[in-house]
Amino acid sequence: MTTVLIAGALALVLSLLGTPLFIRLLVKKQYGQFIRQDGPTAHFTKRGTPTMGGVVIILATLAGWGAASVLTGNVPSASAVLVLFLMTGLGVVGFLDDFIKISRQRSLGLRARWKILGQGLVGVIFSVAALGFPNENFRTPASTQVSFIRDTGIDLAFAGVTLGLVLFVLWANFLITAWSNAVNLTDGLDGLATGVSLIVFGAYVLVCVWQFNQSCQSILTVGPRCYETRDPLDLAVVAAAITGACFGFLWWNASPAKIFMGDTGSLALGGALAGLSILSRTEVLAAIIGGLFVLIVLSDVIQIGFFKMTGKRVFKMAPLHHHFELSGWGEVTIVIRFWIIAGLFVAAGIGVYYAEWVVGR
Repeated sequence: MTTVLIAGALALVLSLLGTPLFIRLLVKKQYGQFIRQDGPTAHFTKRGTPTMGGVVIILATLAGWGAASVLTGNVPSASAVLVLFLMTGLGVVGFLDDFIKISRQRSLGLRARWKILGQGLVGVIFSVAALGFPNENFRTPASTQVSFIRDTGIDLAFAGVTLGLVLFVLWANFLITAWSNAVNLTDGLDGLATGVSLIVFGAYVLVCVWQFNQSCQSILTVGPRCYETRDPLDLAVVAAAITGACFGFLWWNASPAKIFMGDTGSLALGGALAGLSILSRTEVLAAIIGGLFVLIVLSDVIQIGFFKMTGKRVFKMAPLHHHFELSGWGEVTIVIRFWIIAGLFVAAGIGVYYAEWVVGR
């Protein structure tokens, strides 16, 4: 538990103090945000604001996690390394996307096929590795079963090991792509995605700590009163480091933002959320805990689908936060209310999670 607290605290301090230094570097190099022309006109004033702040979030997370592990003598587990690999790998893809936007002064970065290829490569490596590295109990970081609060009876390996691996890779990459794009879509107002991420990853600290305290590794038979997560405490350390990094970054990213996280941050955070949900065996539960992200994606899907079918729009603009912006709501009002909604989703998710354990007793 000490490692969890140290990781969160160190990541927070590093992010809080490191972000202004990174802002100065970006300003010196004139790496500013390019604003899309079809967006709300109020955003034009944000043109030139430093972006790629996700670099700070990633580095603070890695440093906080690494330092905490060294200080407490905690040996890094395969699960922690895999989540951090996924986070960093997608962050690199996002960084390339951001850099192209900045250097060429356009709203489009990497071409779609290269972005998909990059995300897919990182996702496939993560997925395959997640089914390896068995511990002394022959338990791997991930399993081929689809999970809700724990592994369900739906096993992707129903027709053999090879097909099971292929189906798991496809399922894992779907989750990785979905969550990274969800966070990316949410990152449209000052502090919105950062604040929501802080709340969601904070919830995962609680989930993973609870799993550690109720681990099946200390019980001879697997049952409803324990969880089969391979390395729950190490996942809690990673989640705490990400929470702390987001906390420190939010100080500078809140309205009026001094820096944006960019695709570097949004893809990295989405990847980390996907990785935590897969390795903590809470893949479906994550859709409740991260319900605000899901809501944002659904607004975009509804807008596009309805327009293609009828030629009319449901919202004034998608994603959802831009609809309220064009309806006259202030940016800070939208962000705070969306944070509240995110908190309610997290409360619902944690409530469902705990209720299942109580009923299982």
